Amino acid sequence: MFGLDAPTVVAYVLAAGALILVPGQDTVVVLTRGLRSPRVGVAAALGVATGVLGHATAAALGLAALFRAVPALARAVALLGAAYLCYLAVETLRDDEFAASEGAYDDGTLDTGSGVRAGYRRGLLTNAANPKVALFFLAFLPGFAGGPDATGAMLVLGVVYAVLGALYLGAVGALAGRAGRLLDDPRKRRGVRVVSASVLVVLAGVLVASVV
Repeated sequence: MFGLDAPTVVAYVLAAGALILVPGQDTVVVLTRGLRSPRVGVAAALGVATGVLGHATAAALGLAALFRAVPALARAVALLGAAYLCYLAVETLRDDEFAASEGAYDDGTLDTGSGVRAGYRRGLLTNAANPKVALFFLAFLPGFAGGPDATGAMLVLGVVYAVLGALYLGAVGALAGRAGRLLDDPRKRRGVRVVSASVLVVLAGVLVASVV
């Protein structure tokens, strides 16, 4: 289909799997949302997957060529992503997402439609500003789709990546929700938030260092 052969697809799945398994801001956000409730964590994972489809569509429509022609645009997008990561870090410290009312684990009262939608939006926005995924699609996706219908091939490969990411991060979100029952100590919740915020700041710093 679209000029994709089996060896190419296998190589792509291995590369995509390696990228998905590397902890990053997507994982952090899904984990923290999952500690709120399993459904919210899974919703955040689906939001991330939707963001992946956006990256793939952009690459398929020629954004990679645009970034190569205007390097300053790529740097600007990277810096905006770093700024958003810092914003997420501040929000993580300010908002005790791990607490449900007076307790740490959501017993169902927070597992509402609005909470699920908020988790989905956070996952979507986080992935949209995720330079790791953007660079993957912009730098490597065209190399796996060099056939006569490169646009269609890139879209198919983007869907494959989105499905793999949704399965993995969905499991992370669901399992994190169960682990949230252990975080009934405010000091433990604070520690998890500090670690999560620190990871986000480090990722932002690495991103800035890569473009300056």
